[in-house]
Amino acid sequence: MTNRLGDLPRVAVVGIGNPLRNDDGAGILVARELTRREHVAGMNHVLVIQAGHAPENVTGELREFAPNLVLLVDAAEMRDVPGAICWVPIQAIEGMSASTHSLPLSMLARYLTLELHCDVALIGIQPKSNDVGEIVSAEVQAAVNEIVNEMCDACLVKKPAY
Repeated sequence: MTNRLGDLPRVAVVGIGNPLRNDDGAGILVARELTRREHVAGMNHVLVIQAGHAPENVTGELREFAPNLVLLVDAAEMRDVPGAICWVPIQAIEGMSASTHSLPLSMLARYLTLELHCDVALIGIQPKSNDVGEIVSAEVQAAVNEIVNEMCDACLVKKPAY
């Protein structure tokens, strides 16, 4: 996804969820931690958004940024162990169980693909609990840390050419 000049793609990381429902706030935690990292904050090819439970409300900001890739990060019921991380194919979002969002992510993904002419991907984190509360399980916190570290180490930082 580099252009002919070798520039990195424009990536928008959209943290989704409700931090008042325990592990459902996982996507928000990823976005919050990424914004705290100095080297991410200084990158003009990366936009990090804490979208909350209504990610459709940030489409204007995404349109202005003109990303090549929108990376949605959200707690997702995948029938796996708490804290499991999975790339969820956009086609599979349709079949996912009901979420806490006001608009289904499948609809948002289709909209972004058609309107912004960008790729859309979802990283799902298996929650342990979506009950009301602000306590993130240790398993989900570990998954958040792993995702943030991987994004910083692998895909968001331009590696020096040797």
